Amino acid sequence: MKKLLFFFILAANLVWGQMPDISNVWLNNSQPYIGTIGNKGQELKLKINTAEQNKKNDQEYFVSGYSLVDTNYAKFEGKITILKYKDARRQGTVFGEYELAEENKGRHSGLFKGRFVYNFKWNKKTEKVEGQYIELTGDWKSYDGTLDFKTRLKNQ
Repeated sequence: MKKLLFFFILAANLVWGQMPDISNVWLNNSQPYIGTIGNKGQELKLKINTAEQNKKNDQEYFVSGYSLVDTNYAKFEGKITILKYKDARRQGTVFGEYELAEENKGRHSGLFKGRFVYNFKWNKKTEKVEGQYIELTGDWKSYDGTLDFKTRLKNQ
């Protein structure tokens, strides 16, 4: 019921030009985003623990959490910014950018930066979201400039 109300508010507010608070979407039901980093496809997990809509810019969300590659665990803070929204009756798509800065703990700490696509399907009969798909594609660069890797993450 909460999801139904949430997406009804999302659709209504987008029509009126104001973005509703979709902070819970970025939390991914308390599951990590799973993907790869680098040319060898090393596993990357990224978990967003907190997400809060910017009160001054409703298209922007402040997030924090952690990343994990092998045994390298790093906390991060950053922002997710919505740039565009498309609605096609049964399916909605949100496009945007993200920038996540890990705490500086040496050579394997850096900055995630890229774009995301968030797709969701709406079932008119049940008035519920049936599927959500979030994909984050970008780069990770170490603070010292010696490492630069492509990243690709998606929700589960």
